[in-house]
Amino acid sequence: MAKTVCAVLILVAVFIHDCDGDLRFASYYGDHMVLQKSPERAVLWGYGPEGAQVTVSLSGPGTQKLSPVTVTEGIWRVTLDAVEAGGPYIVTAACQSSTANLTDVLFGDIWLCGGQSNMLFPTSEVFNASKELAIAAKYPHVRTFMASLIQSETEQTDLIQVELPWSVPPEHVAEFSAVCWLFGRYLYKRLQYPIGLVESCWGGTPVEAWSSSRALQQCGQLDNHGPRGNSVLWNAMIHPLLNMTIKGAIWYQAEENTYYHQDKYNCSFPAMIDDWRMAFHQGSGGQTAHDFPFGFVQLSTNVKKSTSDGIPNIRWHQTADFGFAPNPRMQKTFMAVALDLPDEKSPYTPLHPRDKQDVAYRLTLGAMAVAYNEKDVAFLGPFPNQVLSTQKYLKVHYDQKVSVTPSKDIFEICCSNIHTPCGPKSRWFPAPIMEWGPTSVQLSASACLLTDVVTALRYAWRDWPCDFKACPIYSASGILPAPPFIVNRPPEGIQEL
Repeated sequence: MAKTVCAVLILVAVFIHDCDGDLRFASYYGDHMVLQKSPERAVLWGYGPEGAQVTVSLSGPGTQKLSPVTVTEGIWRVTLDAVEAGGPYIVTAACQSSTANLTDVLFGDIWLCGGQSNMLFPTSEVFNASKELAIAAKYPHVRTFMASLIQSETEQTDLIQVELPWSVPPEHVAEFSAVCWLFGRYLYKRLQYPIGLVESCWGGTPVEAWSSSRALQQCGQLDNHGPRGNSVLWNAMIHPLLNMTIKGAIWYQAEENTYYHQDKYNCSFPAMIDDWRMAFHQGSGGQTAHDFPFGFVQLSTNVKKSTSDGIPNIRWHQTADFGFAPNPRMQKTFMAVALDLPDEKSPYTPLHPRDKQDVAYRLTLGAMAVAYNEKDVAFLGPFPNQVLSTQKYLKVHYDQKVSVTPSKDIFEICCSNIHTPCGPKSRWFPAPIMEWGPTSVQLSASACLLTDVVTALRYAWRDWPCDFKACPIYSASGILPAPPFIVNRPPEGIQEL
């Protein structure tokens, strides 16, 4: 980046026809912004006089001259040739005596940050917020932008309103999404080139609000308008961004769906991801990858002694019922497990834990492995690949080495007979950890000894399964918690010895 940091690239857009009238860029272009670097090509668009011809010239470290484009229905649009990471650059759209300028523009990777209140949660409210804000100025190449909270019944071409324009840290970091900012900061430390962060999220919103009618139709929800507004945030806060070339997206949402179409989330969430990928790919003229990387946070905790299955069910559905990501239904995704990060004393209710640093760090590990193909990056917590049972014991074999702390009740078994298989209202009994080895744990099945047999096993299947960073099963490094799982007989999961 050393040779390109000081270079200045000037984009000159010259309108051949009469250019009296408004000349401007679309709402989400601005000074200090980041555009997507090579090998992808950034898209620029804006508004101008109808029929004007626009010729875009690039000068700086090399020269480019693009073919003229015509303003059609009041909009001009160009796709730049690929530009390497770096900056700053100047972007100028010129129309006879009228010009529109973007200054201090960098090229790097653009990440879209979406979801509800835990993604909206600002940096000023996290643990050690003063420290985070104090060091923000050390990251001037991590730039932030925030869309306003707007709903629409129809798909919008441009953002109706901008909440926070493109900014250089520390400006606006305090109000910006903590998870998004920290993710970008951690990425920059690893990649050492500019990162652009686009925040578009709204608290208390279900996945249906962020989904297009196409995606809702995939899950049989097209006619379900309900009180939470199908597609209203897709229309106003995502659809306008489709022309933007992006590297990937991260997502923190699902709390609202613990009681709103909970049983549909294993369909609606993967369908939304698929649809976003298709729409951004088409909207950017093929520049955004058709399978761009998508990271998400598996829900943390809310009520310490809750007996509701809402949150554990949604955690499972967030993975399309596989229990881990990426998986065959959700390829090129990555997941940050957060069930071991409860915050009972959070002034914003325990639903909003203040430790966003660990969340962002776990997302970053996933991004480095999935989005940047960095080898030997551990980003998945332990997950069982075999469960064997006898009358007295269960042995859970994991797909990696594990760090184990004894627990009496985080594993649970369902006892039944062949005539009454386990169902949603079945009773579950603790299965204490008795022994463990490098890649396995042995559990007691004594609760089923009298008349029944073990027909199902689950792990961490409750709202608040353990205290802060104190779950029983972690990766060997102790960094990555095992995600929850549930497995039923007949075996793909439980097998007889």
